[in-house]
Amino acid sequence: MLRVVLLLATLLAPACAQAADALTELRASFAIGGKPVPPEVFGDFGDAMMSDDRAVIVGIDALAAIDSNRYADPVSTNGSWIVQAKPQNTGTASETQSYKFVGATTNGLLVVLTSWSGGGTGVFYTLHIVDAAWADAFDDDGAPAKRLVLTPVRSIALGDRWDGDVTIAGNAVRIVTTASRADRPLSTVIVEARRP
Repeated sequence: MLRVVLLLATLLAPACAQAADALTELRASFAIGGKPVPPEVFGDFGDAMMSDDRAVIVGIDALAAIDSNRYADPVSTNGSWIVQAKPQNTGTASETQSYKFVGATTNGLLVVLTSWSGGGTGVFYTLHIVDAAWADAFDDDGAPAKRLVLTPVRSIALGDRWDGDVTIAGNAVRIVTTASRADRPLSTVIVEARRP
Protein backbone atom coordinates (compact mmCIF):
# COMPACT_ATOMS: atom_id res chain seq x y z
CA MET A 1 0.00 0.00 0.00
CA LEU A 2 2.82 2.38 0.88
CA ARG A 3 4.41 1.69 -2.51
CA VAL A 4 1.18 2.64 -4.29
CA VAL A 5 0.94 5.88 -2.31
CA LEU A 6 4.58 6.72 -3.05
CA LEU A 7 4.11 5.88 -6.74
CA LEU A 8 1.04 8.12 -6.96
CA ALA A 9 2.83 10.93 -5.14
CA THR A 10 5.76 10.64 -7.54
CA LEU A 11 3.48 10.72 -10.58
CA LEU A 12 1.32 13.59 -9.33
CA ALA A 13 4.11 15.79 -7.94
CA PRO A 14 5.21 17.20 -11.34
CA ALA A 15 1.59 18.03 -12.27
CA CYS A 16 0.99 19.78 -8.94
CA ALA A 17 4.29 21.68 -9.24
CA GLN A 18 3.46 22.67 -12.82
CA ALA A 19 0.01 23.89 -11.73
CA ALA A 20 1.46 25.96 -8.89
CA ASP A 21 4.12 27.35 -11.22
CA ALA A 22 1.55 28.45 -13.82
CA LEU A 23 -0.48 30.42 -11.26
CA THR A 24 2.68 31.90 -9.75
CA GLU A 25 3.93 32.95 -13.19
CA LEU A 26 0.52 34.41 -14.07
CA ARG A 27 0.51 36.52 -10.89
CA ALA A 28 4.07 37.70 -11.56
CA SER A 29 3.93 38.46 -15.29
CA PHE A 30 0.43 37.73 -16.65
CA ALA A 31 2.01 35.02 -18.79
CA ILE A 32 2.07 31.22 -18.74
CA GLY A 33 5.07 29.30 -20.02
CA GLY A 34 6.57 32.63 -21.10
CA LYS A 35 3.58 33.40 -23.36
CA PRO A 36 1.41 36.42 -22.50
CA VAL A 37 -2.32 36.00 -21.96
CA PRO A 38 -3.91 37.13 -25.26
CA PRO A 39 -5.17 40.74 -24.99
CA GLU A 40 -8.41 39.84 -26.78
CA VAL A 41 -9.46 38.09 -23.55
CA PHE A 42 -10.32 41.61 -22.31
CA GLY A 43 -12.40 42.24 -25.41
CA ASP A 44 -14.52 39.29 -24.26
CA PHE A 45 -14.58 40.73 -20.73
CA GLY A 46 -16.41 43.77 -22.13
CA ASP A 47 -13.81 46.10 -23.64
CA ALA A 48 -15.03 45.40 -27.19
CA MET A 49 -18.72 45.45 -26.24
CA MET A 50 -19.15 48.81 -24.51
CA SER A 51 -22.84 48.84 -25.45
CA ASP A 52 -23.50 46.30 -22.67
CA ASP A 53 -23.67 47.55 -19.08
CA ARG A 54 -21.45 44.73 -17.86
CA ALA A 55 -19.49 41.80 -19.17
CA VAL A 56 -21.44 38.80 -20.40
CA ILE A 57 -18.39 36.51 -20.48
CA VAL A 58 -17.07 36.29 -16.93
CA GLY A 59 -14.68 33.35 -17.00
CA ILE A 60 -11.90 32.36 -19.40
CA ASP A 61 -9.46 29.46 -19.09
CA ALA A 62 -6.07 31.17 -19.45
CA LEU A 63 -4.37 27.85 -20.27
CA ALA A 64 -6.77 27.19 -23.16
CA ALA A 65 -6.68 30.84 -24.34
CA ILE A 66 -2.96 30.78 -25.08
CA ASP A 67 -2.34 29.35 -28.57
CA SER A 68 -6.11 29.01 -29.16
CA ASN A 69 -7.92 29.60 -32.42
CA ARG A 70 -10.25 32.10 -30.73
CA TYR A 71 -7.32 34.37 -29.83
CA ALA A 72 -5.10 33.59 -32.82
CA ASP A 73 -4.58 37.19 -33.98
CA PRO A 74 -0.91 38.25 -33.89
CA VAL A 75 0.42 39.37 -30.49
CA SER A 76 3.24 41.92 -30.21
CA THR A 77 4.71 44.26 -27.63
CA ASN A 78 4.89 48.04 -27.55
CA GLY A 79 7.04 48.94 -24.56
CA SER A 80 5.28 47.47 -21.52
CA TRP A 81 2.04 46.93 -23.48
CA ILE A 82 0.97 43.60 -24.99
CA VAL A 83 -0.91 44.30 -28.24
CA GLN A 84 -3.21 42.15 -30.37
CA ALA A 85 -4.67 43.47 -33.64
CA LYS A 86 -7.17 41.92 -36.02
CA PRO A 87 -5.68 41.89 -39.55
CA GLN A 88 -7.68 43.98 -42.03
CA ASN A 89 -7.98 43.40 -45.77
CA THR A 90 -9.60 46.75 -46.54
CA GLY A 91 -6.69 49.08 -45.80
CA THR A 92 -8.56 50.60 -42.86
CA ALA A 93 -7.20 50.74 -39.34
CA SER A 94 -7.55 47.46 -37.47
CA GLU A 95 -9.37 46.70 -34.24
CA THR A 96 -6.74 46.63 -31.51
CA GLN A 97 -6.85 45.31 -27.93
CA SER A 98 -3.89 45.96 -25.63
CA TYR A 99 -3.00 45.63 -21.98
CA LYS A 100 -0.35 46.61 -19.50
CA PHE A 101 -0.03 44.30 -16.51
CA VAL A 102 0.24 46.48 -13.41
CA GLY A 103 0.77 43.64 -10.91
CA ALA A 104 -0.83 41.59 -8.17
CA THR A 105 -2.35 42.88 -4.97
CA THR A 106 -1.45 41.40 -1.59
CA ASN A 107 -4.58 39.21 -1.70
CA GLY A 108 -3.59 37.79 -5.11
CA LEU A 109 -5.93 39.75 -7.40
CA LEU A 110 -4.43 40.89 -10.70
CA VAL A 111 -4.56 44.50 -11.87
CA VAL A 112 -4.52 45.09 -15.63
CA LEU A 113 -4.85 48.36 -17.56
CA THR A 114 -6.39 47.80 -21.01
CA SER A 115 -7.08 49.81 -24.14
CA TRP A 116 -9.39 48.99 -27.04
CA SER A 117 -9.84 50.70 -30.39
CA GLY A 118 -12.32 49.66 -33.05
CA GLY A 119 -10.15 51.24 -35.75
CA GLY A 120 -11.38 54.83 -35.43
CA THR A 121 -9.95 57.73 -33.44
CA GLY A 122 -11.24 56.53 -30.08
CA VAL A 123 -8.95 54.56 -27.78
CA PHE A 124 -10.93 53.43 -24.72
CA TYR A 125 -9.15 52.53 -21.49
CA THR A 126 -10.40 50.28 -18.69
CA LEU A 127 -8.85 49.15 -15.44
CA HIS A 128 -9.60 45.49 -14.69
CA ILE A 129 -9.20 43.75 -11.36
CA VAL A 130 -9.13 40.02 -12.13
CA ASP A 131 -9.04 36.87 -10.05
CA ALA A 132 -7.13 33.78 -11.19
CA ALA A 133 -7.89 30.41 -9.66
CA TRP A 134 -7.65 26.74 -10.43
CA ALA A 135 -10.88 24.91 -11.26
CA ASP A 136 -11.40 21.18 -11.61
CA ALA A 137 -12.77 19.88 -14.89
CA PHE A 138 -12.72 16.86 -17.19
CA ASP A 139 -11.01 16.56 -20.57
CA ASP A 140 -12.64 15.10 -23.72
CA ASP A 141 -11.90 11.57 -22.52
CA GLY A 142 -13.41 12.16 -19.08
CA ALA A 143 -10.06 12.28 -17.29
CA PRO A 144 -9.59 14.88 -14.55
CA ALA A 145 -8.15 18.16 -15.84
CA LYS A 146 -7.36 21.61 -14.48
CA ARG A 147 -8.43 25.01 -15.74
CA LEU A 148 -6.75 28.27 -14.76
CA VAL A 149 -9.80 30.52 -14.81
CA LEU A 150 -9.60 34.31 -15.10
CA THR A 151 -12.65 36.08 -13.66
CA PRO A 152 -13.15 39.85 -13.75
CA VAL A 153 -13.93 41.05 -10.22
CA ARG A 154 -14.23 44.75 -11.05
CA SER A 155 -13.83 46.86 -14.19
CA ILE A 156 -13.48 50.65 -14.14
CA ALA A 157 -13.96 52.58 -17.40
CA LEU A 158 -11.29 55.28 -17.62
CA GLY A 159 -12.44 56.84 -20.88
CA ASP A 160 -11.35 57.75 -24.38
CA ARG A 161 -7.66 58.55 -24.75
CA TRP A 162 -7.09 58.31 -21.01
CA ASP A 163 -3.61 59.15 -19.76
CA GLY A 164 -2.37 58.61 -16.26
CA ASP A 165 -0.81 56.10 -13.93
CA VAL A 166 -1.96 53.07 -11.97
CA THR A 167 -0.05 51.75 -8.96
CA ILE A 168 -0.66 49.12 -6.28
CA ALA A 169 0.05 49.38 -2.54
CA GLY A 170 -1.09 46.27 -0.69
CA ASN A 171 -4.72 45.84 -1.75
CA ALA A 172 -5.17 49.49 -2.73
CA VAL A 173 -5.11 50.44 -6.41
CA ARG A 174 -4.31 54.12 -7.06
CA ILE A 175 -5.52 55.61 -10.35
CA VAL A 176 -4.12 59.02 -11.30
CA THR A 177 -5.80 60.62 -14.31
CA THR A 178 -3.79 63.33 -16.08
CA ALA A 179 -5.81 63.42 -19.32
CA SER A 180 -9.01 61.91 -20.71
CA ARG A 181 -11.83 62.72 -23.07
CA ALA A 182 -14.28 61.29 -20.54
CA ASP A 183 -16.81 63.54 -18.82
CA ARG A 184 -14.89 63.27 -15.55
CA PRO A 185 -12.53 65.83 -14.05
CA LEU A 186 -8.85 64.99 -13.70
CA SER A 187 -8.37 63.27 -10.38
CA THR A 188 -6.75 60.66 -8.20
CA VAL A 189 -8.91 57.72 -7.11
CA ILE A 190 -7.99 54.92 -4.75
CA VAL A 191 -9.93 51.66 -5.16
CA GLU A 192 -9.71 48.67 -2.84
CA ALA A 193 -9.06 45.42 -4.70
CA ARG A 194 -11.21 43.05 -2.71
CA ARG A 195 -12.72 39.69 -3.26
CA PRO A 196 -16.52 39.46 -3.41
